[in-house]
Amino acid sequence: MIAPRSESPKPAQRGGTTSLVSMPRLREQPLRELARRAIIAALLLAISTLVVWVDRAAYVDNTAGDGVSLLDALYYSTVTITTTGYGDITPLAPHARAINALVITPMRIAFLVLLVGTTIEVLANEGSRIVRDLRWRRTMRNHVVVIGYGTKGRSAVNTMRRHGQVPEKIVVVDHNAMAVNDANLDGIAAFQGDAGRRDLLRRAEISKAKEVVICLDRDDAAILTTLMVRQLNPQAGVTVSVREHENVPLVKQSGATSVVTSSDTVGRLMGLSAIGPELGAIIQDLLTSGTGLEVTQRQARPDEVGANPSGIGNERVIGVVRNGTLRRFYDSTAAKIESGDQLIVVRKSVNTVEGLRDLDD
Repeated sequence: MIAPRSESPKPAQRGGTTSLVSMPRLREQPLRELARRAIIAALLLAISTLVVWVDRAAYVDNTAGDGVSLLDALYYSTVTITTTGYGDITPLAPHARAINALVITPMRIAFLVLLVGTTIEVLANEGSRIVRDLRWRRTMRNHVVVIGYGTKGRSAVNTMRRHGQVPEKIVVVDHNAMAVNDANLDGIAAFQGDAGRRDLLRRAEISKAKEVVICLDRDDAAILTTLMVRQLNPQAGVTVSVREHENVPLVKQSGATSVVTSSDTVGRLMGLSAIGPELGAIIQDLLTSGTGLEVTQRQARPDEVGANPSGIGNERVIGVVRNGTLRRFYDSTAAKIESGDQLIVVRKSVNTVEGLRDLDD
């Protein structure tokens, strides 16, 4: 289920969080595992047949009385190893009986463990996976879908988690099995597959998502995925990363709410660093989580209503979001904080969500 595959990656723990599910290769792997174990069982049967055939003089056919042929050896091994045991072919010599007790019997147990045990295991795992998938779908609302879990996608998820987004409300979509496994290790539900497929996006409950973050390596793929996402969910916020600035208008026309140009951003940061290393260091500081300064957005507290943004301690307000409109710190309409405002602030970076809450308190 959104479950997690060669055997699907098992839920793993990192930082005390357990991954919910991961959905690559949902049906292929159990069948492959069954086939692998069936081959091992066939090898055990072949070894048993060979042992009986080589020592056929020590066995007697009580029905035909014409000796033990290769077919008889196969027949005897089959009914013996599956515990059927008709008794028409039996070992007479003491050494043959010893071989049956010490060699054939352990092989019989291994055979049963492989087939019966594997079948029960696969059925139990698949049933559990289906139950988890159904439970996940019932509870998944207003979540964040991150398409692409490379460097950019992972950084976006880490930033959201540091600012209070619970991992249970994040789901990753990526075509790479290693990325899906990494997401599971980070406590994130994940699907493996092409984000351009409608059925895969529907499995990620894209129509119920609050935000969609698209971090693909190619701009054309990002544009097509944005179109697909917007068709399935007209209301969600869609943030898209592109490499080239000339593709920004296309992405916005495709329905993106916000577009980040990676090449321009890196180039601007390098230019600022060339102008003044300290200036570049400050910008890098704001873009790096966990140290120095950071930019965040939060709800204005009741005790801040009516106050001048410049008078807030421990933080520097650089923007006010009011009725969906951004008002920068120099805007005269943002001279006083009103109820319902969202504040965009620069403050000292903290390493935990609890630390962020402490600052808010």
